[in-house]
This record gives sequence, structure tokens and C-alpha cells, in this order.
Amino acid sequence: MGRVRGRRGRGGRSVLAVRRTRYTEHFTASSFADNLTLGDVTAGEDPVVRAAAIEALGNMNGTALAIDPSSGRILAMVNQKLALSSGAEPCSTIKLTVALAALEEGLVKRDTPVNLGGGYKVDLTYALAKSVNPYFEVLGRTMGFERVKHYANEFGLGELAGYQIQGEQLGVYPDTELPAKMGGVGRMCSFGESISMTPLQLGAIVSAIANGGTLYYLQHPETQEQAKNFNPKVKRILNIAPILPEMMPGMQGAVAASYGTARSLKANFNAFPVMGKTGTCSNNGTRFGWFGSFADTPTGRIVTVIFLEGGRPTFGPKAAELTGQFYRAMYERSYFQPRGVPLKPLPPPVAAPVATGEEDTGSGGSF
Repeated sequence: MGRVRGRRGRGGRSVLAVRRTRYTEHFTASSFADNLTLGDVTAGEDPVVRAAAIEALGNMNGTALAIDPSSGRILAMVNQKLALSSGAEPCSTIKLTVALAALEEGLVKRDTPVNLGGGYKVDLTYALAKSVNPYFEVLGRTMGFERVKHYANEFGLGELAGYQIQGEQLGVYPDTELPAKMGGVGRMCSFGESISMTPLQLGAIVSAIANGGTLYYLQHPETQEQAKNFNPKVKRILNIAPILPEMMPGMQGAVAASYGTARSLKANFNAFPVMGKTGTCSNNGTRFGWFGSFADTPTGRIVTVIFLEGGRPTFGPKAAELTGQFYRAMYERSYFQPRGVPLKPLPPPVAAPVATGEEDTGSGGSF
């Protein structure tokens, strides 16, 4: 709060005038970078998918990952150094695992109103689409740290997501709850604070949602021979198929709803449904922008993860916007064209909705 000054009101009474000043975070990392693909191993990737991912990412400081969810094959991985790193705070993408956990526990369904205080109630569909932090804090505190951690580990957090991918580092899920003075398990379930997640881990989770519950080891063929002889490897089967219909409206609403945090995707692409979750937060002068999604295409589902890091231009809706550019580039290369069935021409892109990365999510934080 800023300075307090006195002034005279009606009848000469003294009135306190409060000047409020908004805290502005300062970032030291750059949102842009050159030579993102330097050192990438590409011989076993799909060249069309890779070209589209490079085009979409441009010079944004980040990584783009495309996965076939029916097998766990990584089709393209741009900026592999970052993709295979130890990751970062997952921000609001952690809400996917929290929602799945609450549904498995039978706490909510998609339309169950949850009281957030002050007579404010929302359901899962709205909370996922709008990324309402207090909603997931309530779910986390209701389940408790041990249950939340159990499900997070079941969904692959705290484990390597890949199978024999050279250079892959581990994202860590802590063994102890965040201290209460820092927000406790509620903060872990809304921001992902104290958790480190990798782009591959998010890709594996979204792939399991997209395929009905099979958590594959992700594999990255390094040669065309390996790609030709690809053999999927199942890590485990998740018992989430019955609850996935409860997740889909919220994930689709993130993109399709007027209040969805990923609505910027539609500026570039709306030829078929895309379901996903954004995430935005910062740590030590670096801002993170996440978007994990899958698309229902005429030739099957495809999973995309875009992770950005940098300063103020970096945030989740920007990652969603770039994902729209990726799907558009793939569409224009006829990647989604069924044999013998021509695709309709896409309308020209439109200006993305203005977003600063600071939209209200119920507590002014991660989305």
C-alpha cells in the first residue's frame, strides 16, 4: 500500500486518501533466444512435425514437444537441451493431476459446486478453463499432502518420463509438504510451488489423458531405422478412463470458452477441437509459460507441449497461441489430411486476444 494523505471531505471533515501502488515483478531472463535447435538429434523425428514446431516457436526462448499419445513416440522435440532439463515449477498445469486425483477420490464431479468462501462457488469445468486457484487449493487441502503426492507420483511426477533418452534429467516431487507459512499443500496444488516438472513429464500425463489412461514411457527415435521399428513401452495403466469425461469440458473450455486461459490458440487455429491447460508463474527473475494439450484431428490425436521461459512476454496464453500456430502449420502441410479426403482451407489468422499474463484467476496468480 502506498502513502496515506489527508484531505477535507464534505462538512470540512478530515478524510484519509489511500494511494495504492501495484507490485511490479522484475524479470532478468530473456524471452527470446537464437540457435534453439543447436545440438538437437533429429534423424528419427517426423520432418513435417519438426518443421511446424520450429516455425511456431520462432525465436521464443522455449521448447516444443509433439507426441503420438497412442504409442508414446516423440514425433519432434525442438530445443532438446531445454526439453530434457530438470524442468521448472509447473504453475497451473499441476491442476490437471490435482483434478484427476479429486475425481478418483470421488470428491467432485465436473458440475459439483465447491464453496470458495464469501458465497463464491465454482465447479471443475469452470475452474479448469479459467484456472481458478482457490478451487484447487480447497481440493488440495481436503485431500491432504499424502494423497495429493500419491496421485502425482502415480501420474509420473518424480520419475523419468522417457525410456533411455540420452540427457534426460529428473523433475522432482518433494517428499514433504510446503510449509504452511508458504501456503502448504494448497499452494502446491494451485501453483505447483516446490515441484519441478519437465516438459516430458507433462507430455506423458497429457498423453495418458488423451489415450484413455495408458502412461507410456516416452521414446525419442534417433534414426529412421529406430522410428520404423518403434516398439511402444507401457509404464503403467492408470485407472482414469471412467473419470476422463469429467475432465474434458474444462480442458476444452480453456481453449473454446470466452474466459478460457488458452483462448489465444483460436486466433491461429480452430479447425478441430483442442483440449489443454495453461500455466504461468515465476521464480528468481524468470517467468515460465506452459501449455500442454491434445488435438482431436481427422487422423487421430496428437499431444503438444510448449514450455517457455523468460520475462514479461512469457506466459501460458503465449504458449497456447504458439500451439495454435503449430497446429495451423501442420494443417497447411496437409499432415491431418485423411487419404483421399481434401481439407478445407483455413481462414486467415486473426489478432490474438490481448493478454498480459496477469489475468484474474481468483487470487491473482498462476494460470
